[in-house]
Amino acid sequence: MNKSEINKIIEEENVRFIRLQFTDMLGTIKNVEIPLSQLDKALDNMMMFDGSSIEGFVRIEESDMYLYPDLETFVVFPWTSDKGKVARFICDIYKPDGTPFEGCPRYNLKRNLKKMEELGFDTFNIGTEPEFFLFKLDENGDPSLELNDHGGYFDLAPTDLGENCRRDIVLELEEMGFEIEASHHEVAPGQHEIDFKYSDAVKHADDIQTFKLAVKTIARKHNLHATFMPKPLFGVNGSGMHVNMSLFKDGENKFFDKSGEMQLSNTAYQFIAGVIEHATNFTAVTNPTINSYKRLVPGYEAPCYVAWSGSNRSPLLRIPNSRGLSTRVEARSVDPSANPYMALAVLLAAGLDGVENKLEAPDAVDRNIYEMNKAEREENGVKDLPATLMDALEKLQKDEVLVNALGEHLFEHFMEAKEIEWDNFRTAVHPWEREQYLTTY
Repeated sequence: MNKSEINKIIEEENVRFIRLQFTDMLGTIKNVEIPLSQLDKALDNMMMFDGSSIEGFVRIEESDMYLYPDLETFVVFPWTSDKGKVARFICDIYKPDGTPFEGCPRYNLKRNLKKMEELGFDTFNIGTEPEFFLFKLDENGDPSLELNDHGGYFDLAPTDLGENCRRDIVLELEEMGFEIEASHHEVAPGQHEIDFKYSDAVKHADDIQTFKLAVKTIARKHNLHATFMPKPLFGVNGSGMHVNMSLFKDGENKFFDKSGEMQLSNTAYQFIAGVIEHATNFTAVTNPTINSYKRLVPGYEAPCYVAWSGSNRSPLLRIPNSRGLSTRVEARSVDPSANPYMALAVLLAAGLDGVENKLEAPDAVDRNIYEMNKAEREENGVKDLPATLMDALEKLQKDEVLVNALGEHLFEHFMEAKEIEWDNFRTAVHPWEREQYLTTY
């Protein structure tokens, strides 16, 4: 897109306001909204904001930051008023001296993609499957814990009462340019999934953020609250965000080799080896909340063991059956609370470490790992994922490859924020404790 095309759409759609959108370190969407009269200033990269107010950005004495809109991300929000619609650009963050800000997660992903290009690839293709729950709003418009339905996997109305909401989400997303491949009820009551087409890493991370915003906005129009919290309910499946990955060069999928074992290339096996090698260490980034580790437990289809397989769904990595251009590696541990830019950066760095150093993938584990005892898992070289956020943070800080992938600024601020989060959780008194101990002692 160029400026004249954007101006034409703005006139046709009666756009009156522009959101300059970006993502903070914790994955939260932020924006500065401007009237249409300020568009030229924004497109000249002259729109300033206070970076000291954003989680993980800068200190108050170095607060001035600039928003550089990416013209390719321009889209009109279809759900906004016909009296004056709202459009948005996704922005990169720059410092006053005109250099990219190291704490911008989107820029950091681009920095990691340059390493990929140096190793001879031109595209990191990504397809994700973000799951979410729908809860009813109470009389005050606040989220309740009352589910919208009690359906199960692939159920339909009248059991699946989220069908109409899902359809509206799909229609709005399609109007925004998404290519929706499928939508369905997930395993848990009130849980849903909408799959959209794969794309290159930066665009896909942008799309994840736009998807979350659309889902939450449309759900509220149905008097529902959509949450991407990994495990909102005990005793049922949590929400994952499976990440399908492949490396391309000149339109050719470098994970595919028709004559290779399982029709996978040496590059694919090396990438698998790198992800396996760093899996316990990148978990703090791909599963970044206290709640994330309530999902990574046996019995609810979420992987909690580090292994790979061509068919088995219990390991962390799976190789879907499709071959040719669709050959890919699926990481099943990631959850939708992750900052997508940071999660893709560490996954890419882990895989590229395997490619660069020609690491050898361990043997595939085709048994159900959930049915193995600890001795059997050790015998098969299967490691456990971290059990808590603090365990994961301790592993992350020891991994030089991943620390470099995040960069000094993001790594230090991420560690600081998450250690505070853990300490707040550790020192809080939870309802479970009162139930167990208040009358006993």
